[in-house]
Amino acid sequence: AILLADAAERAGTRRFLVISAMGVDSPPPPGTDPVFAAYLKAKGEADADIASRPGLDWTIVRPGTLTDDLGSGRVTLAEHTGRGQVPRDDVAAVLAALLHEPRTAGRTLELISGSTPVEEAVRAVAGG
Repeated sequence: AILLADAAERAGTRRFLVISAMGVDSPPPPGTDPVFAAYLKAKGEADADIASRPGLDWTIVRPGTLTDDLGSGRVTLAEHTGRGQVPRDDVAAVLAALLHEPRTAGRTLELISGSTPVEEAVRAVAGG
């Protein structure tokens, strides 16, 4: 993610979306697989690096547990959602909607399955 952010800045691209992970802001619980713990640590460091870049209009998305289920087009998107699952299809739909919503720049959002249509969920976190 850091190398992609470097490339975006060099190319003059301002809008930058990051797919991160829930739980990167705190140490993993005891018993967490060491490889997954290293992954979470790296994701957290990348999030912090990207959030410090004034040259990017970044939005960090932290989905819950990813599934291969068909997307429903309905999600919960907020600064804090609690744990949950979300189909990869719905993550992709949210990312596509966020690309066109500049009012979410500078925000870190969590994403899980829910009852709100994607476009409506993105508008709501954007403030309108």
